[in-house]
Amino acid sequence: MEVDFLLIGQGLAGTALSHRIIQKGHTLMVLDSPLSNKSSRVAAGLYNPVTGKKMVRTWLADKLFPEIEPFYASIENLLGKSFLHKRPIYRPFLTIEEQNEWMGHSADPLLQPFFEKIYTKPLFDKVFNPFGGILLKNSGFLDINTLLDAYSDFLLGKGYLRLEIFNEKEVIFENNGLKYRDIKAKGMIYCNGLGALESEFFKTLPFAPVKGEILDIEQDFHPEAVINRGVFRISLPNGLKRVGSTYSWHDLDIGPTERAVRELFEKLDKLIKIPDKNLVAHKFGIRPATKDRKPFLGKHPLQDRVYVFNGFGAKGVSLVPYFSKVMLELLLEGKEPQKEVNIMRCM
Repeated sequence: MEVDFLLIGQGLAGTALSHRIIQKGHTLMVLDSPLSNKSSRVAAGLYNPVTGKKMVRTWLADKLFPEIEPFYASIENLLGKSFLHKRPIYRPFLTIEEQNEWMGHSADPLLQPFFEKIYTKPLFDKVFNPFGGILLKNSGFLDINTLLDAYSDFLLGKGYLRLEIFNEKEVIFENNGLKYRDIKAKGMIYCNGLGALESEFFKTLPFAPVKGEILDIEQDFHPEAVINRGVFRISLPNGLKRVGSTYSWHDLDIGPTERAVRELFEKLDKLIKIPDKNLVAHKFGIRPATKDRKPFLGKHPLQDRVYVFNGFGAKGVSLVPYFSKVMLELLLEGKEPQKEVNIMRCM
């Protein structure tokens, strides 16, 4: 079998890049291990243009956010599935001073595209929001599991996906490309999250893995908006509420923890006035974050047939649509990614 590209991993990064490649009329083969840690599958899938304790505009928001909804909508149209949920995000103010500060920010032209409305009085009676809050737009969440499952079926139907463990030692480099078992390709791209650390090509990349845990609960109060302060609370289509997320750089043990349940419930109790809740599911994942919080894109400096598209961490849903386009320009046109994300900053 001869293809243009061999992709390692079909998480969110591998799915997005393969979609871009196929859209351009190129061929590929994706190798995906069903037993590997798949941080994409336990991510909440939230995309939020204004984040952090200080509520600053997300890095590169002007480039990232125009790509998000059209990109995922194009995959929805291809697959005939729905997994993109456009939702406003409501962030309560903690003090009158914060309310006043954000009344001033509302005139900032860089933030205006992401503001729906600023409330000076409580918007929800079941939320602790005595000083009102800010309602954000161009936001929502992605049902990543539905996306990955549907796209996996699509790739299998095309003969573009094999569910098997990749063995780098079997790669043979040739003059015009490389060979892996019965596959010949012009280039190979590592989209396999922390699995890239097992590669001789990318084992020195400065990943900073982060463990995250999320909960699915039963609880009354079903707002369309995502409520986000300390934790996020998403009303899922199935009636459950998703609450998250924890961030741990030190405890990377495999498995969910009782500590995470206590932490998330304590924060939820400070956000939502309803004490009754029933834990339905508890999930964890190890995110492929990086030390400088920027993804890894680029070509290996010594092996020009080997590439990496990786390190998207907790904001993968927001980052991947734009940067998959950037990566495609490297693959097809040789255009180097910007310095902030180019792996040459690390190698």
